[in-house]
Amino acid sequence: MKLFGKAKKAPPPSESIARLRDTLGTLEKREDYLQAKCNMETEKARANARTNRRVALMALKRKRTYESQMNKISQARFTIETQIMYIENAATNLEAMQAMELGAQTLQDTQRRMTVNDVDNIMDNIREQMDVQDEISEAISQPLGMETFDDDELEEELRELESLQISEQLNAMPTTEGLPATSSEVAAPAEPASASAAKDDESAELAKLEAAMAAF
Repeated sequence: MKLFGKAKKAPPPSESIARLRDTLGTLEKREDYLQAKCNMETEKARANARTNRRVALMALKRKRTYESQMNKISQARFTIETQIMYIENAATNLEAMQAMELGAQTLQDTQRRMTVNDVDNIMDNIREQMDVQDEISEAISQPLGMETFDDDELEEELRELESLQISEQLNAMPTTEGLPATSSEVAAPAEPASASAAKDDESAELAKLEAAMAAF
């Protein structure tokens, strides 16, 4: 039940802090005024302490009254300063909470637009595009106007050429005719006369054949 009607809407923290600081300023001015009055009454009591005791006592009473008011103002100032501190802390906490809430909403909205499956699909797509790009780079790096060859076939052909070259070198080596006879040849027994005659006939026939081929 509201005794004074509908409750007013609370002002924002900045406005409350500004009003409290204005009140602090007013209280400080009031405190300075009372301090000045206390000093004045103290001087009056000191001046009349021997000559007019009644006046001195009244001055001291007024001084005590001013000091009592100053104590109350000091307590009020302390209360207001404490309120300002708590309001500032509450405003800071509220701002931090609102910022965190906004961050949580942004993160939630972002995650709603992006799932783990979406990330996996994107990464797969990136890998696929990279593979395609590698194939394109490989194709571009191939020389133009030249036929591609199988390296294995080229190696096999090279081996055949090497074998053919070795065979030709062996065939081109000089025979033992005309060279000094080895010890084994010297020690060999003489062939029969018939065998020697047959070899002479063969040699003569071979010479005739070579002469005929040379004529062509």
